Amino acid sequence: MTQLLSGKTALVTGSSRGIGRAIAQRLAAEGATVVVTARSYEPSQSLRWGSSAALPGTIGETVELIETAGGHAIGMAADLENSVERDNLVQRVVDSTGRLDILVNNAGFADYSVIEDMSLDTFDRTVEHYLRVPFVLSKAVLPHMRQQGAGWIVNIGSVTGVAPVRPYREYNKTSGDVVYASMKAALHRFTQGIAAEVLDANIAVNCVGPSTAVRTPGAAQLIPDSFPTEPVEYLAETVLAMCHRPAAERTGLVAFSLHYPWSAQLPVHSLDGATVLPPLEPPATANPNILPLGL
Repeated sequence: MTQLLSGKTALVTGSSRGIGRAIAQRLAAEGATVVVTARSYEPSQSLRWGSSAALPGTIGETVELIETAGGHAIGMAADLENSVERDNLVQRVVDSTGRLDILVNNAGFADYSVIEDMSLDTFDRTVEHYLRVPFVLSKAVLPHMRQQGAGWIVNIGSVTGVAPVRPYREYNKTSGDVVYASMKAALHRFTQGIAAEVLDANIAVNCVGPSTAVRTPGAAQLIPDSFPTEPVEYLAETVLAMCHRPAAERTGLVAFSLHYPWSAQLPVHSLDGATVLPPLEPPATANPNILPLGL
């Protein structure tokens, strides 16, 4: 382990399980103090298609995984749909740790539905999670990063936010991901725009998404069995790559987790940083509109 992030504090939203947990583990393995946050300390409820189901994973479990591996983590519950909790989260982190160097906007809400059948509540919650929340948290963290002289923001994007292949695949006709994908496309553009605004303050803003999909507890219901998936370690490593270079060297990228390491010849490690994993080439079925080193 290179301890690239020694002395730095990172906030990873939605890190009680899945992609967020993996990112939190990888950043902690490189020496960051990671603030693990989710809606509550209890297991989350997934509300989809009018029914609710408990999902595995808690803040405490992620903290324990990090600390057992020798890292340092702090648990902090915050409901990002609650404006008071959302607006105060960054200040709570700074008050607790004294600084905030890295913000990873990972938390989300996905309830796929074709447009004709989608409720306004589902539409509003999707917009809230993928546009309002990154805006509010980024706006709150920027003054602290400016004062520190550096900072890194990483938004978690999606291959669905890239223009779909033509002729349209059956997935695009039936998946119901249009609103989700539209918000991810907006998040990609938000990333590129804010990167320009804060470049001269040495604040890097990048976006990382799976090249295919990661079959997490929260996303498993939305991914067809036949859809190609990938190990989460490649995404976590790509996020790490966006969290330590000066902004002048790496900012404004929308990078994808198999394409970027493969093209940049970036070694990918296990989440504890101890083992180098084999290079993994993007599959032939990946969206051809993805650029190897990022959009």
